[in-house]
Amino acid sequence: MLFLTDTESCEDLMPSWLSDSLIRRILFGIALSGIALGGLAWLFGRPFWAQSIWAFATFPVIAGLAVSIVRDLAVGRFGVDAIALLSMSGALLLGENLAGIVVAIMYAGGNLLEDYAVGRAERDLKTLIDRAPRIAHRYSGRQVQDVAVDEITVGDRLLVRAGEVLPVDGILASEFGAIDEAAVTGEPLPVVRQRNAPLRSGSVNAGETFDMTATTVAGESTYAGIVRMVTAAQTAKAPFIRVADRFALALVPTTLILAGGAWLFSGDAVRALAVLVASTPCPLILAAPVAFVAGVSRAARDGILIKGSSALESLARTHTVMFDKTGTLTVGGARLVAIETAPHFSSDDILHFAGSLEQASHNVVAGAIVTAARARGIALVGPENVREAMGSGIEGRVAGKLVKAGSDKFVFGHAKLQPWAVRVLRRASWRSALSVFVSVDEQPIGALLLADELRRETPRAIQALRMSGIKRIVMVTGDRADAAETIGAALDIDAVLADRVPSDKVEAVAVERRLHPTIMVGDGINDAPALAAADVGVAMGARGASASSEAADVVILVDRLDRVADAVTIARRAYGIALQSIFIGLGLSGIAMVAAAFGLLSPVAGAVSQELIDVAVILNALRALSRDRRMGKSALPRSAIRELEQDHEVLNEALNRLREIADNLDDVPKDIATSLVSEAHQIVTKRVVEHEREDEMVVYPRLNRSLGSNPALAAMSRAHREILHLSRLLSRLTDDMTVENVDRYFIRDAQRIIESIEALVRMHNAQEEDIYEHASI
Repeated sequence: MLFLTDTESCEDLMPSWLSDSLIRRILFGIALSGIALGGLAWLFGRPFWAQSIWAFATFPVIAGLAVSIVRDLAVGRFGVDAIALLSMSGALLLGENLAGIVVAIMYAGGNLLEDYAVGRAERDLKTLIDRAPRIAHRYSGRQVQDVAVDEITVGDRLLVRAGEVLPVDGILASEFGAIDEAAVTGEPLPVVRQRNAPLRSGSVNAGETFDMTATTVAGESTYAGIVRMVTAAQTAKAPFIRVADRFALALVPTTLILAGGAWLFSGDAVRALAVLVASTPCPLILAAPVAFVAGVSRAARDGILIKGSSALESLARTHTVMFDKTGTLTVGGARLVAIETAPHFSSDDILHFAGSLEQASHNVVAGAIVTAARARGIALVGPENVREAMGSGIEGRVAGKLVKAGSDKFVFGHAKLQPWAVRVLRRASWRSALSVFVSVDEQPIGALLLADELRRETPRAIQALRMSGIKRIVMVTGDRADAAETIGAALDIDAVLADRVPSDKVEAVAVERRLHPTIMVGDGINDAPALAAADVGVAMGARGASASSEAADVVILVDRLDRVADAVTIARRAYGIALQSIFIGLGLSGIAMVAAAFGLLSPVAGAVSQELIDVAVILNALRALSRDRRMGKSALPRSAIRELEQDHEVLNEALNRLREIADNLDDVPKDIATSLVSEAHQIVTKRVVEHEREDEMVVYPRLNRSLGSNPALAAMSRAHREILHLSRLLSRLTDDMTVENVDRYFIRDAQRIIESIEALVRMHNAQEEDIYEHASI
């Protein structure tokens, strides 16, 4: 007789095409076909054939289960499947073949459900590997030859063309180079490196062609290390053990002792069989998988892909959440956050000239400026005679005028900065933003501030995580410390870890994981190792970050950070329902087993009672498919929420103009000051006040029907009253305004009121949007 001693030997005896998953499908098909054919035989008056078909269809499932138990025992695992084996065998011995086939279907179907829930996406790192360069341009004397990346040696001089990925680590051999390091560090904006600066493989040449000197071979480069860390972190994870198995060690001996005791004290073997039938462990076999699959399905409706029950259980037990910054807490990449105007110029002028000129450039900053100009509906014209000074700026002719856009030194040269320009640099520093000054015919007309902004839903997402039970929130990023600390302070995050390369992120995750179950949330290739190293990796995959998505256990398929909190909430609810179903099922089964042991239930009655218990438990587990509803409240549809948000987007244009007016009041003649204050008064009266009154009269009653008696709406109404009060102050100021009585004190008062209105309305809008989201379906 052949004895199998380990899992590998079992698998070696099977044909290569006969996988465990395929065997489970075959067994489920046999059991399902058996109950159907047996049912037809019963309907046609052939009970003998029905019983025979049900018995024969149950035997393969029993045989497969026996092999599975042997394999589990060989690797030191003992699960609840042993009870299923006893239950099916006992049912056939009793002649309860229908009960046997029903248990067989539930067991085989449960395995398929669990296969679906636990099966994780294949992590072959295809995207990560495909992105890595295979060819490098190496100097050989004065010639440049294309060679395989693996042939590069330390000291080789390499040519890197525009848009190419750096093949290995090295140092910059040219005077300067513009480098996009987003894939490695997460830094959203390209950086300009000077000669002899270190360069990381995996970065992209965002500027003109440059030379570099290799300092590592391909296998030891930063990018190759990222691939190795992802692989190592994935293989280090322990396999998932089903929730049900934790009860098997107690349930199996308890069942056998109770059945044996009933037989021993009554002398009736039927009582022992009744106990076995009543102990059919379908609550254990199906409760957890059904609840977990229901939770996974529930999450999928909200655009959350949870890769199996292992990830769901880990989500449910999470204590700490770690976030990458760029593209996760923030929108990622350069975004126009402010337009600073020089006196007598408008923001539209700046965007027109800058956007037209930047059409000739292909860097990230240029793209952001062009996109912002087109979003405002500003007509752009084609530039001529364009010359770009990489890392400094760009100049050319737009509609016959000489236009420059770039750094303050590029635009102003050696001239002293004007006061408004000094203010721009100060504000850019505060906001960790990049400033792009613009001049027309050597006359500076303003500046554009570009930065990586917080996602609109980020504060709400952080709050939702804390409400879901998360105890600690950490940000770990490759970005600069000042930018990271600014974001961390705005969000009240517990800890900020800045200037971290991928290996540092992995170490930080490992430290947190040793203390508590930890989630890591990220979106870029540089986050993949940390995602794989965490208990649960969550990838923001809406924008195609496929490498991090493959390394993650959970993928957010919509571009919404608050879905992370939703994932935790759904997982905890599903996990709680699974445990609840198991405990209820075991409790009811225990009562049925005791009743059977005392002869109060016959084997048939025990089977019927157990089936009723199974149905009740499964129906309870399916509650994980549903969402908790607010009793007595009607939610707002998403279309209504989007309409409200669009109103705010339109209002933001008016607020931007109010800020420009306040800035321009710094140093202007009296006649211009009166004109600016009058314009501000018109904007506040016709745009801001009308918007707030419509909110109070139309929108808030609608929200009140959705939210019920909510104190937040009362606070929002209080903000409306304050905005109206400030608007009245501005009206009184404007009514008394003449060119003769305008002095510096009058201008200062006007600035204060205008700035107060602008700041208050912006904060009020943000708070309203949080309430809108809470009220949505």
